[in-house]
Amino acid sequence: LERLTGLQDLKLSFNELNGPIPVQLGSLSKLTWLALQDNKLNGSIPSELGRMTGLQDLELSENELNEPIPVELGSLSKLNH
Repeated sequence: LERLTGLQDLKLSFNELNGPIPVQLGSLSKLTWLALQDNKLNGSIPSELGRMTGLQDLELSENELNEPIPVELGSLSKLNH
């Protein structure tokens, strides 16, 4: 996953994915859209997602994720959703 450094959009919604969100997603710094909603993802939201500096849209609803939201996500200045 970390080899996809030029990836801009990753849309995996409605796929019944389960398990934790991979921390390796944090290495995708050019990603602008990450859509993982309506799956069966569980555990915590990885703080590593805060390294995705180009992220504009993050969709994680309708999963089984634990709170709290990592403070590192607050540094994503381009995040709209």
